[in-house]
Amino acid sequence: MNRRHFLSLAPAAVAATSLTGCKGKVDAAVLRFGHFPNITHVQGLVAHQMSRKGKGWFEEKLGVKVEWFTYNAGPSATEAIFSGALDVTYIGPSPVLNAYSKSKGTEMRVLAGGANGGNSLVVRPAANINTPADFKGKKIASPQLGNTQDIQVRAYLAENGLNITQTGGDAAILPTQNPDQLSLFQKGELDAVWTVEPWVTRLELEAGGKIFLEDKDTNVTLLAGSAAFVKDRPEQAKKLATAHAELTAWIKANADEAKKLISAELEALMGKAPSDELLTKALARTIITDTVSRESMDKMVASAQKVGFLKDIPALDQLFPKL
Repeated sequence: MNRRHFLSLAPAAVAATSLTGCKGKVDAAVLRFGHFPNITHVQGLVAHQMSRKGKGWFEEKLGVKVEWFTYNAGPSATEAIFSGALDVTYIGPSPVLNAYSKSKGTEMRVLAGGANGGNSLVVRPAANINTPADFKGKKIASPQLGNTQDIQVRAYLAENGLNITQTGGDAAILPTQNPDQLSLFQKGELDAVWTVEPWVTRLELEAGGKIFLEDKDTNVTLLAGSAAFVKDRPEQAKKLATAHAELTAWIKANADEAKKLISAELEALMGKAPSDELLTKALARTIITDTVSRESMDKMVASAQKVGFLKDIPALDQLFPKL
């Protein structure tokens, strides 16, 4: 991957993605915090950049040191949660539900919502995709197997009559890291991509992609933590949820300043700042929030079950702790 292109993974991001560890005694004076280099993780981008500037939002509100880690997609972040190497992260709903199911409800806790919408199914014009039936025989990318957009595209195609399996079927679903999607799309090696911002806008501006379906309703980003973090550090978890809500309100009230912080953080992570056009368009499609949509979560459960990713999941009550 070429570092000169916007949002090609920088070495630091790659190293963080491979974060491993083992469960043991955790330093309560340090908060290990994850997020992705996506516009749908607005609060993570803003707070990470504030930390870099020595004006950390969560540091000030919680009185702890924050260590930041970045990931390409949710399954990588949940692996870090399971290993005990991460306390909290901004993350999509599907990986949270999968981890919750895998642990029989003993792992993952949702503290707040993060963003709605900000994700779309983009098609390559030359692929001649005009109806759902036209996806038959096509190659479609998602960010990672089992992540939120991966589940969404599989469920959408299944709902529209295509036979979709984890290994094949009527269309090929190809988990592809976000930074690699653009070049493959430009070369004609992908016919469509379901992904999040700013990757959606990149596909539009840099590859002539057309939005086939825009999702405006899914609770695409959550603030989630390990069960141990919530159980062992309840006051810190409560303060974190409050600080997140306050940060969300600050971003809404200071859009121009927040935009500069987002741009600076993406540049720090990826080596090049996004264009103003890209950032403006991507932010306009992303609705930040601190509210969890239970309706959206229930729909994601149904979608995951429909495509064979969640065969058995406990009731979601424990997933949403009372802080």
